[in-house]
Amino acid sequence: MKAVVFEQFSAPPQIQQLPDPTPEPHGVVVKVMANGVCRSDWHGWVGHDTDIQLPHVPGHELAGVVEAVGKDVTQWRIGDRVTVPFVGGCGTCPECHSGNQQVCDSQFQPGFTHWGSFAEYVSIHYADVNLVALPEALDFATAASLGCRFVTSFRAVVDQGKTAAGQWVAVHGCGGVGLSAVMIANAIGANVVAIDISEEALNLARQLGATATVNAAKVPNVVEAVAEITRGGAHVSLDALGHPTTCFNSISNLRKRGKHVQVGLMLAENSTPAIPMSKVIAHELEILGSHGMQAHRYDAMLAMIQSGKLAPEQLIGKRINLEQSIDALMNMDKFEGAGVTVVTEF
Repeated sequence: MKAVVFEQFSAPPQIQQLPDPTPEPHGVVVKVMANGVCRSDWHGWVGHDTDIQLPHVPGHELAGVVEAVGKDVTQWRIGDRVTVPFVGGCGTCPECHSGNQQVCDSQFQPGFTHWGSFAEYVSIHYADVNLVALPEALDFATAASLGCRFVTSFRAVVDQGKTAAGQWVAVHGCGGVGLSAVMIANAIGANVVAIDISEEALNLARQLGATATVNAAKVPNVVEAVAEITRGGAHVSLDALGHPTTCFNSISNLRKRGKHVQVGLMLAENSTPAIPMSKVIAHELEILGSHGMQAHRYDAMLAMIQSGKLAPEQLIGKRINLEQSIDALMNMDKFEGAGVTVVTEF
């Protein structure tokens, strides 16, 4: 198969011909029809993820067709249209038994713990636990764009933030994660304040339902701006970027008993950000994480997509081929353009 491979961290990846994968007894091989390019892939490429062993094939936002099935798999057949959470469960640990496969004790993560989907084929483990069937009406590019950013935002807004209609939600950072959160929060009836330094990203946030926007490069104090717009602070606030500044602002702009949800990864030099702990205590704030979403929770999200309440296809910015994905991957930290980039030609 053709795949993108890097043999050293931060060194330019190359297109290589590799042996086609074969399914594990509990797994399947998926023919990749679309693959999202995500900032998490960039973190892995520069060496921020200790699970990665070189040489490595990145990629964790995928959709495709089952090509081969392991002997112990009971629920899937060749030809099934599928996607998969970027965090897969083993199905047997205490967390999986409690329904929390997104924090499985023995996680399977394509593109991190194992070779991923910047390739024509990818091996997916524990298929009966982790695969998600795709509705026929959902195209592969849109399905791939759900894989990390959209589902993580859905869990952040709905399951972790427990956002209710009429509440104020602040979204710090309007890349793929943040724009997904804007759309989802708006769909459930919340009022959204979107914060970014790019007018292009803020314009897209308004198109997706943001009630108000704040350009962090132009206002003197983001926290005060959000507090004024929301008349006292956000009920739920997300750091959708993963930076000490956005994390601090997200916590600081909450009203009393508000919830901060950390969605953007905080790695390397950003792994221990300053937190206004005195405010957390005095205002009884909650600090939560959102790390993917279980396969069994996809049904709720897919139902909202099928009903038209969510339109993730609007988040797709570019469709590229596998060769172009190398530059797209290496430049993810430059935040060029708006929306989600998806590989659709292999």
